[in-house]
Amino acid sequence: MSAESTDGQQRMMAKALRRETHSSRSVLSGVAAAVIILLAIYGLLESALRAVGQPPWLNDPQTAVDKMAHLPAGTEPVLLGLVGVVLFLIGLLFFLNAVLPGKRARHTLLDQRVHTVVDDEVIAAALARRARLSAGVTRDQVMVVVGQRLVTVNVRPTSGMAVSAERIAQAVEAELTKMAPSPMPTVTVNVSHSGVIGV
Repeated sequence: MSAESTDGQQRMMAKALRRETHSSRSVLSGVAAAVIILLAIYGLLESALRAVGQPPWLNDPQTAVDKMAHLPAGTEPVLLGLVGVVLFLIGLLFFLNAVLPGKRARHTLLDQRVHTVVDDEVIAAALARRARLSAGVTRDQVMVVVGQRLVTVNVRPTSGMAVSAERIAQAVEAELTKMAPSPMPTVTVNVSHSGVIGV
């Protein structure tokens, strides 16, 4: 295999991994395009009705432009403020969608031959099993939350049984090291002060 084909395969694999681990922005872009198209069609319809001397369907374009030019005259300040807040929130939604990374709840498991994309829930289940075995508790006493950069392990021990947070953290970190997710999250273990009775 040539170096060029290997580079091409690596670039293609990197694009595929990014597509699987980051959310698409096409839904919001499609909504914005649909709204703009509908407004343009409406404006064209009203202009055509005005050009042929027919009454407007909803609002005459010239009247609408005149009203906007003379704002806020004749408009309730509360209504004007409410419209401004709604427009600001819509603009903020579009801005944040464009700027924020939009990561999905997934990690990649890197290997020499194959790259695997795994949901964080699957990783959490494996880590919960490892934490449960290390702590000597039942399945209902362990909850694991996996984020992009942090794994939080919450353990409720059985009453009267001592549980070592360090031992659980070491077991979970060993399991994470074996999995080798990218990016590698850090582990935090929280042991509840109240125990579970009768388990």
